[in-house]
Amino acid sequence: MTLNRRKFIGTGAAAAAALSAPAVLADGHGKPRVVVIGGGAGGATVARYLAKDSKGAIDVTLVEPSRSYFTCFFSNLYIAGFTDLEDISHTYGTLAAKYGINVVHDWAIDVDRAAKTVTLAGGAQLSYDKLILSPGIDFVEDAVPGWSVAAQNAMPHAYKAGSQSELLKAQVMAMPEGGTFALVAPPNPYRCPPGPYERVSMVAHVLKQINPSAKILVIDPKEKFSKQGLFEEGWQSHYTGMIERIGPDFGGTNVSVNPDDMTIDIDGMVEKVDVCNVIPAQKAGRIADIAGVTDGNWVPVNAADLSSKVDPDVHVLGDAAAQGDMPKSGFAANSQAKVCAMAVRGALTGSKVFPAKFTNTCWSLIDSDDGVKVGATYEATADKIAKVDGFISQTGEDAATRKATYQESIGWYAGITADMFG
Repeated sequence: MTLNRRKFIGTGAAAAAALSAPAVLADGHGKPRVVVIGGGAGGATVARYLAKDSKGAIDVTLVEPSRSYFTCFFSNLYIAGFTDLEDISHTYGTLAAKYGINVVHDWAIDVDRAAKTVTLAGGAQLSYDKLILSPGIDFVEDAVPGWSVAAQNAMPHAYKAGSQSELLKAQVMAMPEGGTFALVAPPNPYRCPPGPYERVSMVAHVLKQINPSAKILVIDPKEKFSKQGLFEEGWQSHYTGMIERIGPDFGGTNVSVNPDDMTIDIDGMVEKVDVCNVIPAQKAGRIADIAGVTDGNWVPVNAADLSSKVDPDVHVLGDAAAQGDMPKSGFAANSQAKVCAMAVRGALTGSKVFPAKFTNTCWSLIDSDDGVKVGATYEATADKIAKVDGFISQTGEDAATRKATYQESIGWYAGITADMFG
């Protein structure tokens, strides 16, 4: 199926559309209040759909510290020069002006679930009837010995897009002739399963043009990875001899780094590198832990409405949620947001709620016009969001098919960002 902007928005909107009824939960304070923390693919989408479909019946506040949001999806294409930084940057003005969402640019630093309040770094306190968390990821401390967030300028992660993406791109462009780029891949589960391998492809695309004798090392703790056959076929075809992957059988699980010396220790073998992209193990964004809804790393949720399993008035979307079979992706977060918005609106206004359905597709670019994809449909069960069926690009596809897949991803990007930010 080919998605363009109109089709993408329509697919999710059909599932979320229902007539609003007068508010049934006011508790003496007027309109029911929803606070959304995190303004990415999950948070921005759920805020917009709540405000749009309730037609003003719900007071929606979106808390997001950044005034410009850089999408992680398509940030690898920025590193390769297929898009500009401003193309993946988005603001929140339309959500405020057109949909009446109260957009607050501040950090949420505390959640009192008993009092139903959120405290902001600036001192303000927000009350809620429903709280929706979509905080994305944070990194597990000491996941890669020798690396910490304090070392991210020397060895960037670039797994939160923006300045880190700019830094990594600059480092790649400044590599000495014949130098070595290393990527330390994360263990499962993590944001965007194909993401590290698309990054390897995009870095190889750059080096092939400006530094063809350079080498790329991929140090990977996983036995296999998303779209492995497609990526390895592409690497062999486009970047012959440039990329070497060191998996768990060859020391990929026993890795430490030294940012001061720019070295990597791989099971006792020390490698000097010129650029090191460390993508550590991940967990839910910190506010989820502060709210007391995580299992230590992720947030267990109910599939039908993305509500926390410890608090029915707290809902968690996207990367932070432990929801079942869906990968942690922008498309998945956007899909979950529409289901959550419908459920929350139903709970607060009495509007009709339809059975939860979810979709996801992840596109990756291997080289110019060589796009591949994987995706699935899902349904809510009593235990989890469960996969119903799926699809994946095939090895050996012709150039026209791969180009069409890449063009499809461009249409999807236009569609999802319009769906998020209005």
